[in-house]
Amino acid sequence: MAYKGQENLEHLNPRKIGVLITNLGTPDAPETGALRRYLREFLSDPRVVEIPRFIWFFILNLVILVIRPRKSAEAYKSVWTQEGSPLLVYSLAQGEGIRQRLQSKYGDDVGVRVAMRYGNPSIASQLQAFENEGIRKLIVLPLYPQYSGSTNGSTFDAVAQDFMARRLLPDLRFISHYPDYPPYIQAMADHIRAYREKNGSADKLIFSFHGVPKRFLLKGDPYFHECHQTSQLLAEALGLSDGQWMITFQSRFGAEEWLQPYTDVTMKSLPGEGVKSVQVFCPGFSADCLETVEEIDEENRGYFEQAGGESFAYISAMNAEPVHLDALARLIEDNLQGWR
Repeated sequence: MAYKGQENLEHLNPRKIGVLITNLGTPDAPETGALRRYLREFLSDPRVVEIPRFIWFFILNLVILVIRPRKSAEAYKSVWTQEGSPLLVYSLAQGEGIRQRLQSKYGDDVGVRVAMRYGNPSIASQLQAFENEGIRKLIVLPLYPQYSGSTNGSTFDAVAQDFMARRLLPDLRFISHYPDYPPYIQAMADHIRAYREKNGSADKLIFSFHGVPKRFLLKGDPYFHECHQTSQLLAEALGLSDGQWMITFQSRFGAEEWLQPYTDVTMKSLPGEGVKSVQVFCPGFSADCLETVEEIDEENRGYFEQAGGESFAYISAMNAEPVHLDALARLIEDNLQGWR
């Protein structure tokens, strides 16, 4: 096997620190071809779809990649901006904000890069860039606060797979989750409170998380419990009573049972239960993307209003707000201990 490396490497260079911020990913363009490439990479990940590879190969290539890219491209067109995909735009802004905060304290000895688990910029390309820059200590922060093997675990797989082909390995610290990290909880509470002070409250505040199959939970994945942990702490920080908030799970796919209650089913039923106004916030999404802008603020808004709901409001993700970047930078600093 040929291992990646650098010729004429200066081994006595100062041991710089790299911080790799990662998120799920996005297609390069809201077009069928780009969606097909993106979905093939995403849905080929055995962490995402735990079906025997032989069976899944035919389902993916003969059914899903034939039908879904065109529909997904239309959905992405509805959220695409002049700068590009919202998730990538916000992720790059987050990376820049975190870089400024860290370098104001540590100077150029700390570098920050942003990568996507699927799509571009890839994890492999950013790890190579770090090696070229002399990075010898690496912190990886996947921006999924609640741990799931399908997200955080998959990110670790991608880093490890790259390392398997690399001659020189950096020291590694992997921040696997932060569902109860106090600055993260406080940042969300401040964000929601500021929105409600400006726009008023609602009958119910709903915390909607991305769903996963229920069998993940039954096999030991902690995601369900960490979503509830985050929600409870956030509700306490906001001073909400039990009847003022609830948790739901969105974005299910396929016929099997996923984590419940489902967001779309809940939106269709709440008006009949006397809930006429709702506000929805997605604590598991560090940046707005297709699942928040299109699925929540458009699709689920429609479900609620068609069922008789009178007022629906989506509270945006924290994106690159200073309070969010402060929390993430502090989380990274906590994990720099002993390296400075």
